[in-house]
Formats: sequence, C-alpha cells, structure tokens
Amino acid sequence: MQHDRPMLVAHRHPAGAHAPADARAPRGRYRGRFAQGAADMRAVWALRAVAFRGAALAQEAQGEAVERDRFDARFRHAMVEEVATGALAACFRMASFADGRGIAAGYAACHHDLSRLSGYPAPLAEIGRFCVRPGLCDPDVVRVAWGMIARIVDDEGIGLVFGCTSFSGTDPAPYARALSAACRRNRAPARWRPGARAPAANRGARVLPLARLAAPEPEPEPPAGRPRALPGLLRVYLRLGGWIGDHAVIDPDLNSFHVLTGLEIARIPPARAAFLRKAAQFAQTGATGAIDHCAAAR
Repeated sequence: MQHDRPMLVAHRHPAGAHAPADARAPRGRYRGRFAQGAADMRAVWALRAVAFRGAALAQEAQGEAVERDRFDARFRHAMVEEVATGALAACFRMASFADGRGIAAGYAACHHDLSRLSGYPAPLAEIGRFCVRPGLCDPDVVRVAWGMIARIVDDEGIGLVFGCTSFSGTDPAPYARALSAACRRNRAPARWRPGARAPAANRGARVLPLARLAAPEPEPEPPAGRPRALPGLLRVYLRLGGWIGDHAVIDPDLNSFHVLTGLEIARIPPARAAFLRKAAQFAQTGATGAIDHCAAAR
C-alpha cells in the first residue's frame, strides 16, 4: 500500500488473511456478503432487472435473461441482505485491476474512452450495477455497502475507485441544475478525464456533453415541479472528494443515463475518510450513525 494513502479501516486483517465473506452486523438489520453460487446470482439478476428495467419487464422474463451480461463473470458480486429474512436489499458488482492497463476489460470502458486513466499507476476498482430494492429507503443499506467497499479498498491497496453512476430514466433535463453544478465543481482532472465514445463504439447509446446542460436556456421543470437531486450514490462519491466526467451516456437499454465517476483514495479529506471508516465498522460491528441521504436512490 502506498505510504501516503489514508487507511480507511481502523484494524486490518493480519497478513495473509482474507476479509470475511459475511460482513454481518450483529445488532443490525442487514449483512453484506459476496455471492456464492447460482442461487445468489439469480437473486442478483432479479433485483437488477427490477431496478434497471422495471417491474413489468422483470415479470415477463427471468431476471437472468434480461440482466446477465458478459461482464458478470469478471466481477465479484456484493449482496446486502436483510438478516431476519435473507431478502436481498441491494447489490453491486466490483472488479479490481493491478493498474490502469487492465481497465479496458471492464464495463465502463465500453461506454467511455479511458485511455488517460489507463496510465494510472496503482490498483483500481470498478464498481457497477449498484442498486437498491425499489421502495426501500433505509440508510443502513448503503452504509453496509460502503463498508464492504471500504474494506476491499484497504485490503487490496486500491488507489482509485471508479464506475458508471446511473440516473433513473433517459432524460437528463430534470437533473440539469445539479449536474451542471457537479460538473463545475467536481470535474475530472485533465490527466484522468474520460473521453466520449462514438455511438458506433458505444452500443448506439447517445452521448450528451454536460456543458450543454449549463447553457443559458430556460431551465426545464421535472414532473414533480422542481429540479431533482443527484442520486445518493453519486452524492457520497462527491462528498468524499470524487469527480465526474464531462459527459453523460444515455442508455435506452437500461432505461437510464450515467456519468463516469472516480474517487482517488489519497485525496479523501481526513474528515470524509472517517465516514468510510465508520461505514466499515458498521458493517462489521453494527455500530450506528446517520448517513444523510436516502438509500433508495441508485
């Protein structure tokens, strides 16, 4: 691990030991673990199908049929479950790379030109398909998930976490104000900034420069009558010191659009690093503490 990189978890496992597969919180309602076997993966695909493609489509076809993709075999799959019932509350997938040269094998590289990031000299982790069961709004769910991420970051010496952060729907207009502000304040540094891929190389998905959302035009109003906030996962990234790319990818296949998000661990402010340390402790011991966003946002 780099000597100037902050430790996110107060007590690491002894050399040669592995983090427990079950991050159960004894006094908590949820536990985090990694998928093991076909039954776990069917549950993951079913939740992803509902979260990203809608309940109607998920009912018409098995989750595996509509959500399984070629990247699943390359990623490990994290599950946050209800302790009492075993029901899946949230899931995400995560892949580690020794350095930036390996990220071309990941999902994000299919949608973004990551040639600059390929020069990153330390281990990286890609996180994707993060979703919470629709209707569930319990901050403990996200707390356990971030606890799992924090432990992997420390155990594997990860220097940068990145991935595609999704927004529900294919219309960025309701998020124009929040995205414009995020792009101004948290734009990816030039040395790592992702580029846009042409539609032909991007499965036909459309690319929208975020600068267009900042144009001096009448601000569109969402159906609810007020601009929408950023998804909870993205807000956490940005509060930790993360950055976003300068364009969005609109993906009708997933009924969503996304931005490329990155978080350099060495740049997390000490006070914010305490957030991840607390999350990791919560996942391990069931400690309490509030997170100020709704877990239902993906």
